[in-house]
Amino acid sequence: MANDRTLGVLAGVSYLVTHVTSVGAVTLYGAMLTDDGWAGASDGDARYLAGAMLDVVLAVAVVATAAFLWPLLRRRSAVGPVAYLALRVTEAATILAGASAVVAGVALRGAGEAASAGAMVELYRAAFLVGPGLVVPFHTVVLAAVLWRHRLAPRWIPLLGFVGGPLVLVSNLTVLLGLQEQVSALVMAAAVPVFAWEISLAVWLITRGIGAGAATPRAAQATAYVSA
Repeated sequence: MANDRTLGVLAGVSYLVTHVTSVGAVTLYGAMLTDDGWAGASDGDARYLAGAMLDVVLAVAVVATAAFLWPLLRRRSAVGPVAYLALRVTEAATILAGASAVVAGVALRGAGEAASAGAMVELYRAAFLVGPGLVVPFHTVVLAAVLWRHRLAPRWIPLLGFVGGPLVLVSNLTVLLGLQEQVSALVMAAAVPVFAWEISLAVWLITRGIGAGAATPRAAQATAYVSA
């Protein structure tokens, strides 16, 4: 159906937008996340606010991925789409909390409140850890399970989700427990399978669509009945 293809393309594009905006935001934040003396400086406010705006777009795109997939998935699964949408909304809420912390941090720094500005940066770090860090693994496995069970994508795509989700969860739990830094080579390496999962799914959705060649349960039953 043409409408299904449109929804698939929109979902795929939304996934790509989440990656572009997330990388763009972190790049713009730069010194805010790496320089302990950031709160005492006075330059770069515009770039930090631009990063916060990209995080707002990121949050919208995160919800959009689930919203566009919803009508396509609910025909096959009653629980999976609900859980995926709820977890995506939760992730978006924490991203917005982080963006708000950045805006507040910039304002506090401009007012000479270096300590408070630094606290806002720590709030941003916490929001990033809880949202993209600890929520993403769960919705990754939920969606991968729906795709796998109903054969809505090539097997290797949900397999990436099954591997990447738990790996990111373990990686971020070690950060939460203070066993490694939030920004490290190991954390970035652990995120590679999830990155590959979302990019691969995005390309599949855009080029082929969800469930390309797969029948819905009702359609399969109807076919079996006619054949009998």
